[in-house]
Amino acid sequence: MLQLLYILYFWLIFLPIFCLLTILTATVVVIGCLLGGERFFSYYPGMIWSRLTCYLSLCPVKVIGRELLDRRQSYIFVANHQSAYDIFLLYGFLGFPFKWMLRRGIRKIPFVGVACRAAGFIFVDNSSPKAARQSIEDAEKCLRRRSSLIIFPEGSRSRDGKIARFHKGAFVVAQAENTSVVPVTLNGPYRVLPKGKITARPHRMEIIIHPPLSIGKEQAEEKNGLQNFADEIKQIISGDLWDEAR
Repeated sequence: MLQLLYILYFWLIFLPIFCLLTILTATVVVIGCLLGGERFFSYYPGMIWSRLTCYLSLCPVKVIGRELLDRRQSYIFVANHQSAYDIFLLYGFLGFPFKWMLRRGIRKIPFVGVACRAAGFIFVDNSSPKAARQSIEDAEKCLRRRSSLIIFPEGSRSRDGKIARFHKGAFVVAQAENTSVVPVTLNGPYRVLPKGKITARPHRMEIIIHPPLSIGKEQAEEKNGLQNFADEIKQIISGDLWDEAR
């Protein structure tokens, strides 16, 4: 009975409000960034939109480890990718301004794609070696402007809630710009909206922020050094991942 009530709530109340909030947020972001306020408008309207989305979805959120971050620093945040709700969880509750590195398909989403372009987010294009290199160069430029980045190194959402192999692109950028990597464990979004589902369900969610790590020059120069560093970050994130039975 409760499940049926939530489905009715999701489609009749949540979804219309979410669509309205999305259009309003995208409009504010585009106008604000065009008027020269990119640093503010690329983050804070999206943060509010994301928090409201989680609250309206009836999903409580817990954040652990925010005190480990130095707001005077820029970081590359890397997180596991369970669900579309990862975006709302990170954007709304990480509590640290950043730019997204997103798959290029998001450019086609009405309103959202335009807002992401206006906000200076980076679209990852792996259609060719040249395009992939351009994505990395865009990320490096972003870090040089003292902005932080968030990257999902798996590349796509998990189908079963488990972590797939990490690609090393994020760590190439981290090494090139001498930027610390912050592993972030996301728990719960898979239970809210697994890949392939169109109706969410209420479930608690959690962000665990781990201590920043840097890749040393010696490690970077070792054979498979960057991939080994990527595997190390994956292990840290996996260590606090919920059993999906929970």
